[in-house]
Amino acid sequence: MDIMQVIDAALSQALGPQAIVFALAAIGLNVHFGYTGLLNFGQAGFMAVAGFGLATAVVTYDLPFFVGIVIGLVASVLLALVLGVPTLRLRADYLAIVTIASSEIIRLILGAVETKDVFGGSNGLTGFVKPFRDMNPYGGPLDLGIVSWSRNDLWSLTVGWILVAIACLIVWALMRSPWGRVLRSIREDEDAVRSLGKNVFAYKMQALILGGVFGGIAGLFHVLKQGSAVPTDFNTTFTFYAYAALLIGGAARVLGPVVGSVLFWFLIAGLGSIFGQLTSGDDPIMPTWLMTDTQSSLVRFIVLGAGLMLLMIFRPQGIFGDRREIAIDAR
Repeated sequence: MDIMQVIDAALSQALGPQAIVFALAAIGLNVHFGYTGLLNFGQAGFMAVAGFGLATAVVTYDLPFFVGIVIGLVASVLLALVLGVPTLRLRADYLAIVTIASSEIIRLILGAVETKDVFGGSNGLTGFVKPFRDMNPYGGPLDLGIVSWSRNDLWSLTVGWILVAIACLIVWALMRSPWGRVLRSIREDEDAVRSLGKNVFAYKMQALILGGVFGGIAGLFHVLKQGSAVPTDFNTTFTFYAYAALLIGGAARVLGPVVGSVLFWFLIAGLGSIFGQLTSGDDPIMPTWLMTDTQSSLVRFIVLGAGLMLLMIFRPQGIFGDRREIAIDAR
């Protein structure tokens, strides 16, 4: 087995653009779930409206690139308002139902034949990423020996990790403020907060918008780093992967989503490389009756899933989290 190949694959994914996408999405979920107790199962919807807001503005309506960025972020704010107004005064599980349903509705609308002229149908939209790549200051790829990235990936990494750092700084500052302390109080007992004269609905709406904007930034970065906006990318798996990253790192911790995303993709890519090598070649190390090369990419999810189950059993608060911060029964 080639250990260097495993390390290269694992680090390329753990520090690469894909991990950045889910770190940003998980930061938004951390504001929703970790700090406020809002069960948002539709973060992929916020990502989709932002990503397609940019792509549609540039490709379909021939608007400037940065106008498309603004449209994408505004779209995520509007989605938060549409979802929050009818649900945030109800129990938390109503928001969960509405968000996961709306996320799937958005994905189906974006990929529908009837909206193909605007959103590109199931093939999505391309041709909007050139202004972003034209800003790339790097002259070539980066090869550090144990890990390497292409020129475009290197530019995406630079922009992406800067965005993650800014997002973490914003969350850190807000959650240390009186506003952030009210959010934590709402998570613990919103009736007590309401009895003190606070407008719980307004605080929840603000948190939903803030986390949705972080999700929108994740969607913008996703379509920019891959150069296309495709509806099937924004399925519910996006949201669940982001939740996995959040729970691994620890909810209600500023760096929890970031560390969780890095570890999640390190394990996904590392296990995939290990199982791929064990089952490849004319004389594979792993017996074919136990695992074939076509099964290896799926087995990694089984192993990782088992690891997540053990984590939830023995350390449900995640790596950096506090068990008291995830008292789901109190939500």
